[in-house]
Amino acid sequence: MLRCVAGLCFAAFVVGWPACAGSDTDTFWDTPSAAALALASANALDPVHQQPADNSAGTPHDQAGDKTAAPFPNDTHIDVPQQTAMPDLLEPTSPSAPVSEPFNLATVPVAGGGIVTKWNGVTATIRTDSEILARCRDNMQSCSEAARNFLSIVAQGQALTGRARLGVINRAVNMAIEPMSDMAQWGVPDRWSDPLETFTTGRGDCEDYAIAKYVALTAAGVPAQDVKLVVVRNTAADEDHAVVAVHNDGDWIILDNRWLTMVDDVEMPKVIPLFVLDDGGVREFVAPTLTVSRQSAAPASIGF
Repeated sequence: MLRCVAGLCFAAFVVGWPACAGSDTDTFWDTPSAAALALASANALDPVHQQPADNSAGTPHDQAGDKTAAPFPNDTHIDVPQQTAMPDLLEPTSPSAPVSEPFNLATVPVAGGGIVTKWNGVTATIRTDSEILARCRDNMQSCSEAARNFLSIVAQGQALTGRARLGVINRAVNMAIEPMSDMAQWGVPDRWSDPLETFTTGRGDCEDYAIAKYVALTAAGVPAQDVKLVVVRNTAADEDHAVVAVHNDGDWIILDNRWLTMVDDVEMPKVIPLFVLDDGGVREFVAPTLTVSRQSAAPASIGF
């Protein structure tokens, strides 16, 4: 699981962020990067609101559901229409006007290191998942329960648009997976699972939730260039954390496994953005004034 970097302080947000349940303390960075240090000192992410925006997707919230760390019940299975389309989950869609990165920060490509290895590995298995799910569309009865459950979430998203689509997929994935650390589940500090593996076990940590949402959103029709997996430093819990950012109506909306509420990136409390991952590879966020080159540290794990 992506972890904390000792010694990094970033107090740009005044809204408290609840710590992730059951998180551990492995380190994500070998050493803090120049980019991260410059970003922290630049104080680039002042909040614009004191409370996260409410989820406008129209999905019901439990009383404690808006900011509840799990566990969530694994109760999201519904029947999927046989005609549900299943595009290549990583195939670029029609070109559209370029948009800024989440948090309105510049990024630089990351050529190597642990996070690139992990992302390349999981994108390869996502392509395999895409082939399995495409066959399921033609013969649903031959599919595994995990594949049918995942396709049901895609079908829910395809039936909606805008924030409603984001909200239903965010909620459904959160409810389908029980939070569990990689060490507890697999006996290793950090393992990134493709959606079908996560839905088969019904368990995962923050990057597993984020990967499942990333794939479901793309399969449900959100253009690939509008969906990003983002790794941030959660300064409240002193650990790294993975979420999904989706570009919608000019804003980047954050989908987090720890609560059902969706917030704009600029409203996300107490974070330092670290990496953005998508079908173009891995890039690192940099402070607006940072011009020096750097070598990315190899990641070890991510928190819940």
